[in-house]
Amino acid sequence: MSGWALLVLAVVLGGFAFFLWHRVAVAPQWATWVRWVLAALIAALIALMLASFDAWGGTFTPAQMRPWVWLGSAFMASYLYLFLGLVPVWLASVVIWFVRWRHDHGAIGRRRLNRFAAPLVVAVAVGATGYGAWEAANPTVTQVEASSPDLPEEFDGLRVALVSDLHAGAVRSADFTREAVDLVNAQEPDLVVIAGDLIDGKADRYAPEIAPLADLEAPLGVYATTGNHEMYRDTANWLRAFDAIGLQMLRNRSVPLERDGATITLAGVHDLEGEGEWAPDVDAALAGSDPAGYTMLVAHQPRQAFALEGRDVDLQLSGHTHGGQMWPLNHLVPLQQPMLDGLAVVAGTPVVTSRGVGAWGPAIRVLARPEVPIVTLRRS
Repeated sequence: MSGWALLVLAVVLGGFAFFLWHRVAVAPQWATWVRWVLAALIAALIALMLASFDAWGGTFTPAQMRPWVWLGSAFMASYLYLFLGLVPVWLASVVIWFVRWRHDHGAIGRRRLNRFAAPLVVAVAVGATGYGAWEAANPTVTQVEASSPDLPEEFDGLRVALVSDLHAGAVRSADFTREAVDLVNAQEPDLVVIAGDLIDGKADRYAPEIAPLADLEAPLGVYATTGNHEMYRDTANWLRAFDAIGLQMLRNRSVPLERDGATITLAGVHDLEGEGEWAPDVDAALAGSDPAGYTMLVAHQPRQAFALEGRDVDLQLSGHTHGGQMWPLNHLVPLQQPMLDGLAVVAGTPVVTSRGVGAWGPAIRVLARPEVPIVTLRRS
């Protein structure tokens, strides 16, 4: 990270910390010692939040850091709800200040408001974060059907497990990966497709957290492509780690899938964030496909379907959106992506988008439960 980026990050975090401290400690006019205790607590939580991004290096093992990193990332999640709750309280205080400008700016009224509202907002934020921790820890299986007249009869009823956005690393350990693998295997899918963002961090530190993926089972194989987080750093080492555990990587290429003498094509492209040899190349990925046959393409982001218009792709499998992960962020997803989750048609191509089985940053989800879609292919 560059010096300017670190400076911007420090200013932003410092501004957020000051706003939070002022609203929960200063504005209610608590005793001086309470203000200092809250200041120390906020500073400690921000330090733990930075630990989830490996800001303190590799002095401690991931297992040693994980409880502290989890706490810091949970604070990052709770800050969303603290901010949403404290801003209206601040605005109400400003209104009182102006309305009562001839009477000491309503000092007593503002203090009463903040003494009531600040603890209430903190309680609601902590409650929402606690609920989000439970929701994120309990992924579910959802059923989706995708129909096409081009699907061979031999593949009618084929069940594809769509796994995406595991985000194993500083917060999510191999234990969670194992739970995800067990959830998928229990469905006995015919094919497993992994649509990117398996990891966060560097391979030499966090590769053990994805080791249980080697136990995924499906008669037609386990295939994967990259997401944007594989592109942010250590791409080559992560791809080697994926190869080492037996994932068949779709690096801008296609493979034939055979069943009872019939064949369909499974293709995959790198994520849009990739550059150079890691850049997405739809032409290369579809070079071996039959335009008259059935083709299924794996691309991390739903918006990658715009590059498929007119290319006779029957189905795209994606992730990336997390379903917004934490309400109300789901309302921001349409600013970047053409869909949130489920099944939709994007630029003429049917796209199934998973909310993902894991979570980025904090292991917190609010009204966006993690999932493993089981996509049943139908000839229609």
